[in-house]
Amino acid sequence: MTDALYRDLLALAQEAARRAGELLRDGRPADLAVAKTKSSPIDVVTEMDIAAEKLITDLISGQRPEDGFLGEEGASVEGTSGVRWVIDPLDGTVNYLYGLPTWAVSIAAEQDGETVVGVVAAPMRGETYHAVRGGGAWATGAWEGERALACRPAPPLDQALVSTGFNYVTEVRTHQAEIAARLVPLLRDIRRSGSAAVDLCDVASGRLDGYYERGLHAWDYAAGDLIAREAGALTGGRPGERPSRDLTVAGSPGVFEPLQRLLEDFGAWHD
Repeated sequence: MTDALYRDLLALAQEAARRAGELLRDGRPADLAVAKTKSSPIDVVTEMDIAAEKLITDLISGQRPEDGFLGEEGASVEGTSGVRWVIDPLDGTVNYLYGLPTWAVSIAAEQDGETVVGVVAAPMRGETYHAVRGGGAWATGAWEGERALACRPAPPLDQALVSTGFNYVTEVRTHQAEIAARLVPLLRDIRRSGSAAVDLCDVASGRLDGYYERGLHAWDYAAGDLIAREAGALTGGRPGERPSRDLTVAGSPGVFEPLQRLLEDFGAWHD
């Protein structure tokens, strides 16, 4: 029964992500405007974020009306089935607003509080990543069929390529820049894509050795975290903790732990 449930949840997440991705890619208006702001005037929502979340929740609730929802743009339903969907309809909104290609639709399904299915669709890459707990991580793209994902063999930390992100609250972002400045001499380099979901999938696919960020919400990392772990990466927050708003870290075994220790020593989780 559980395997059948996971297959059904995966198929539904893939369909919802595909449709939302097509809406966002093909329906983006030329005069796209900010609909509202969130944590600060530069932390924006567009009408397309709202439309994509409605598409996803309508599709899923039409097939599974007893499930719960947690969505970035306001979807919040308790549900009675033990399954909750954690949705970021447009991860990388500022990229999308400016016409940059790095944005994604992120959909995760939790059962009794544990993430069991994750799908991240990156339409401008033409790639979709997915994982089911215990079933590995996979991607479809320009190649034929599904490709199994695996994180990179760990290099020494000073040869690791690591990505991060920055908060839209000025004081927090300033502190994050100070942490990045301390890390840069200790790594190969730092990247900043603007989408946590894409960064986590890039760790899963071996395009990055590691990733960290402070200030994420569950919808930012739920799907990508599962995909990274199923590809062999380690993920967490502060030492001994799960990913959280304080800190989210992912990396190849051998990169994850020293990176996490440095972030703890540098106080990356607070001002």
